[in-house]
Amino acid sequence: MPGGGVAGQPEREEKISLELSDEVLKSMEVGMAFRDYNGRISSMDFHKATNYLVTASDDESIRLYDVQTAMCLKTINSKKYGVDLVCFTSHPTTVIYSSKNGWDESLRLLSLNDNKYLRYFKGHHDRVVSLSLCPRKECFISGSLDRTVLLWDQRTEKSQGLLRVQGRPAISYDDQGMVFAVAFGGHIRMFDTRKYERGPFEIFSVAGDMSEAHVVKFSNDGRLILLTTDAGHIYVLDSFRGTIISNYSVKPVLGTGTLEASFSPDGMHIVSGSGDGSVSAWSVRNGKFVHVKSILKARRGFKFKINTDLNGWIFTSFGVPWQALFPFFRVQVTTETTGLTFLMSTMRSSNSFYLK
Repeated sequence: MPGGGVAGQPEREEKISLELSDEVLKSMEVGMAFRDYNGRISSMDFHKATNYLVTASDDESIRLYDVQTAMCLKTINSKKYGVDLVCFTSHPTTVIYSSKNGWDESLRLLSLNDNKYLRYFKGHHDRVVSLSLCPRKECFISGSLDRTVLLWDQRTEKSQGLLRVQGRPAISYDDQGMVFAVAFGGHIRMFDTRKYERGPFEIFSVAGDMSEAHVVKFSNDGRLILLTTDAGHIYVLDSFRGTIISNYSVKPVLGTGTLEASFSPDGMHIVSGSGDGSVSAWSVRNGKFVHVKSILKARRGFKFKINTDLNGWIFTSFGVPWQALFPFFRVQVTTETTGLTFLMSTMRSSNSFYLK
């Protein structure tokens, strides 16, 4: 593939990937690990058009990786503001991130090329707990513990709209950027981005489950919605009718942590973490549980996302005191190492790249 420097901005190569079957899920093994973090990894995001991954850590660093070569390309420190949530814009070396200093809840648009702030977004008065970028436009939405959802244009510092909610909000755009979902209070509210001020055009009830919403996501084709809650429940809904297709349960995440789960790129599997440090996967089609090796279970702390090129997952493991509350899994951690671990399938294809 092309060079891996930040300026090179390598594009994804066209390649044949393995079909993400139950067997592939079962075959995941550690490909490479980075153990040089000095704090838990609180957030990470894949860029949709390149091989880049960005992470945010409690050691107040933002790190840029090339997942094709498993190399760390750049580390930027945010000592003044701290960093909690981070996500790419459409540009692979520009990110938006939230603060973690407790006194300034502004969001920041940061250039990773030269470590310069391009814009500050002020409006929230408590911790930002959800962040979603519009895939088609220079817009994004943020949800905060101040019980507001703000709509933004990256080109201006002032918010473009405000929605008041009655709880902690989980938010997400669909892949077309035409609809966004706001989950709280046992319901998922669907908004048209062009006329959100008219209120939701659909409100889906989630089986009477009033537990706090943690994460809401659309599948890549927009047909399904995933919702996780603080009670350890994971729901998959039809995004057009609001009917519950399947639901799963894992050990709840304690404290102020957040239960993270993801669709596979083809939308046919759900993979989730758990409060006990294990990994679970299910087939969306039949609800069948798929056993996944708990490669990081000995460390008892991780967060994951699924790479969109089907070649593997990214897990993060943490070494923090057992009483620490971290945002994706509340678990008891006894090790002192922290880091980022790449998991890859051992079912190799001659046309696909896998870490050795």
